[in-house]
Amino acid sequence: MPFDPNKDKVLKKWQCPETGLLVTINRYDQGEAKVQIGPRILKKKDGSDRAPVKAGRLTIEDILWLYDMMDDIKDELTDLQRPT
Repeated sequence: MPFDPNKDKVLKKWQCPETGLLVTINRYDQGEAKVQIGPRILKKKDGSDRAPVKAGRLTIEDILWLYDMMDDIKDELTDLQRPT
């Protein structure tokens, strides 16, 4: 069965204001909710968004922001899990 972009849903999104790193919780069709780290949305000099780029290697700023966000991400992901 081929990938269908209409079945791929972003359920929650966070963006680091300093580095543009995105962290999202996604679900494909009726599958399990999963966390994705990246891409980055960098800003142009005029303040508008540039095209997304790969997250690549994480900086200390990325790690500290991700560490601060981890409880919120974990809580959201836990709430989205289906009872077994």
